[in-house]
Amino acid sequence: MSVLLIALASCVGFIIAYHTYGRWLGRSIFQLSEKAICPARRWDDGEDYVPTKSSVVFGHHFTSIAGVGPIVGPAIAVFWGWLPALIWVILGSILIGAVHDFGSLVISLRSNGQTIGDIAGRVLSRRTKILFLSILFLALTIVLAIFGLVIAGVFKWFPEAITPCLIQIPIAMVIGIKLHRRGSSLLIPSIIALALMYLSVLYGDVGVLGSFNHWAASWPTIVWSTVLLSYCYIASVLPVWTLLQPRDYINSLQLLSALGLIILGLLAAALLGGPPVEVDGTTIRYPLQLAAPAINDAASSSGAPPLLPFLFITVACGAVSGFHCLVASGTSSKQLEREPDALGIGYGSMLLEGFLAVLVILACCAGLTLTGDAWGTIYSDWSSANGLSAKVGAFVMGAGNFVASLGVPKEIAVALMGVLVASFAGTTLDSSCRLQRYVIEELSAALGGRRADGSPGTPVLHAFTCKHPATLLAVVLGLGLASLPASGQLGDWSFQSAGTGGLILWPMFGATNQLLAGLALMVICFYLWRRGKPILFVALPLLLMLLMPAWAMIDDAVIGSRGSSFLGNGQWLLLGFAFATLALEAWMIVEAALLFPRLRGIREPKAAPPGDRNHDLDLEPSRLP
Repeated sequence: MSVLLIALASCVGFIIAYHTYGRWLGRSIFQLSEKAICPARRWDDGEDYVPTKSSVVFGHHFTSIAGVGPIVGPAIAVFWGWLPALIWVILGSILIGAVHDFGSLVISLRSNGQTIGDIAGRVLSRRTKILFLSILFLALTIVLAIFGLVIAGVFKWFPEAITPCLIQIPIAMVIGIKLHRRGSSLLIPSIIALALMYLSVLYGDVGVLGSFNHWAASWPTIVWSTVLLSYCYIASVLPVWTLLQPRDYINSLQLLSALGLIILGLLAAALLGGPPVEVDGTTIRYPLQLAAPAINDAASSSGAPPLLPFLFITVACGAVSGFHCLVASGTSSKQLEREPDALGIGYGSMLLEGFLAVLVILACCAGLTLTGDAWGTIYSDWSSANGLSAKVGAFVMGAGNFVASLGVPKEIAVALMGVLVASFAGTTLDSSCRLQRYVIEELSAALGGRRADGSPGTPVLHAFTCKHPATLLAVVLGLGLASLPASGQLGDWSFQSAGTGGLILWPMFGATNQLLAGLALMVICFYLWRRGKPILFVALPLLLMLLMPAWAMIDDAVIGSRGSSFLGNGQWLLLGFAFATLALEAWMIVEAALLFPRLRGIREPKAAPPGDRNHDLDLEPSRLP
């Protein structure tokens, strides 16, 4: 019953936090107003700025920020024990992650839908904007390089997930076009889409479709990376309502229904035991219990890095993640119709993601035991627990056991969880490509691609302030890094090893992602400081999210490289990336420290209209009335 109690207590805690702390932030700090005209309505262009129903924006936002992050991170972190992971998920999501997401969304809404990097240029300084955008650019390049590998891996382990994931694309496009042109009700299309997706799980691995799945699962990773990034290019240049938005929405329906099944399965397992299992000719049901230790004292002797600081970068999505500020300010802020909706979408989505992370912890620490599998088998040492297959597999099998406790056939339950993981990885990939396009456009403009009056600047840079060249550069860089072998040595290249190059920089991604959260909190802090608002509730998380990632990055890059050849195993690229990121962080902190005493009560320049990214940098700040 302790497993069920943890789930229920966490759920109640998140609901209370939303209706107390969240509403206080919306009412007293950000002062959300029904009268405010959101960028989607003011700058409606039918492409990026599209006024959209809050339920659809919630679906897009939630699936984009969730991805596989709240699955992978907690599934690794339970190696240190379930208690540290659980505490960090609950407190982190309520006090840091939701504040970070909500604040990023609100200040973007009040800045004509600008991204957090552009906003940094007005709230702090132009140099800060360039520094921030540079860090964003590096982080998103890794995402584009690695998530093709993630999805290809999921497809290899769970081939039955391929057809259901592909079927989502035409379903999403039909729904997007129907709703955009006719403005009809969401209820019937939502029911039809959800039914079709579940039918694809039931029958998507039968006959010809099953043969196709197993054939496609055998494709080399580089082939999947090329196919997926080509899809991302198309999704990123199409109007947001045609594919990105409806696909994320129907994925959210799938996730919410799957969460419901997991919760019901957890309840059934707590009351009746796990799914029936044949043991020595006898059918038994294993009891639901926590198999993992609350705190794993043997973690360090099993090769795990220290709990501090690595817990704070291992569990990112699910507690706090810098990637979320990109989604909030990059796409979601351009779709909201009403400012008050920002509370549910910004703060509420993060709490729901925190609850998903709690369920992942319970699936890995208790769900695996429902069929007799020992937790210690998968988490026997750090190298096995840290492997991608172990992370994803522990959740898929554990959550599948919960669902199977309801009487659902085990094969279908596992297939459903596999589709869930692959679908989420896909939403992260295509959202990242669109966000990288925005970052490249803004960075090119800031470096001289567009003059202050909006006219073209340096020809080469100006080309990348446009949609298609910026998206093409994003895809080419991601695919280029992915095309390297994981060893970093070109002599090891083969058609089978290509596609794993993102693993070279993957050790830095967690720290870089959390560093982005710290920098976004810095922008939010300055935004409030300029308006004379309280900042302590942001400043403390800000210090934590600057310290822990830097500590981890130094450990990974310097201490972790001992014993490795400096030029081997891609170490030169890893070290270069780490030190470049740390240098940018230090520079940005110095800039902020110098500006902080001078800016209290001084409003930043007004945001420029979309497409005029340099105009606002020449405006003089005015003192608040």
